[in-house]
Amino acid sequence: MVNVTLLNYTPNPEKTIAAAAKLCYSAASIDTINEGLTPDKSSAFINMLSEIGHESPIEHASFTFGIEGVSRSLLAQITRHRMASFSVQSQRYVAEGNFEYVTPPEIAAIPQALKIFQDAMEQDQQQYDALTSILKEKHLKDFLDSGMEVKKAEQAAEKKAIEDARFVLPNACDTKMVLTMNARSLHNFFKHRCCNRAQWEIREVADRMLKLVLQVAPSLFKNAGPSCLKGPCPEGNKCCGETKQVREKYNSLKNELKGK
Repeated sequence: MVNVTLLNYTPNPEKTIAAAAKLCYSAASIDTINEGLTPDKSSAFINMLSEIGHESPIEHASFTFGIEGVSRSLLAQITRHRMASFSVQSQRYVAEGNFEYVTPPEIAAIPQALKIFQDAMEQDQQQYDALTSILKEKHLKDFLDSGMEVKKAEQAAEKKAIEDARFVLPNACDTKMVLTMNARSLHNFFKHRCCNRAQWEIREVADRMLKLVLQVAPSLFKNAGPSCLKGPCPEGNKCCGETKQVREKYNSLKNELKGK
């Protein structure tokens, strides 16, 4: 099951951004840049940046998330957001014994489909285990023949074996990662991945990330979400046709957090 945690973020993110904006638009020096930046004043600077479309100052705040219970399929999508830093649990160094996997809701809803899917996952595990065993035996012999000490040979043989055995693992295989983005990249991420046309798994992750950052930087992310929150849908004839419902969903989320 997907779990998203806000691990860390720039202290006083809105004040940090306001200080950068203040330097751009006033005669403030570095020594005085933080003077007078109350929460209300910081919020006002952020609103101004949003109104005039000056986005570079918001890059000075970054947010780090822990994400787990997601699929390798999601990993392939999320890493397309290049203005970000990723640290992902490696299948080269971590053996996938009894690997966890993500089941798409549409498959889970149909018993016959679910049975086929679960059987496929079980077969993948069996094939992975068999390949690992065969390859490890071969590599162990090679390392021992080369004069390597037994314990080191066993460790090296397993690492080399799972490096190739992982090729049979499915896109559904569970993974976990640490992800860092600056606020400008996050706005772009939410614009694309909170959209109804985004794949269901990454949309759920994006919604959870948005909820977390709204709690620590509400002014900064009050306009964040899919493109249709502030204007027409950019998808043209591929529009989901549910703009009203999408706006209601995100306005409700933000109002709910504002009331806490």
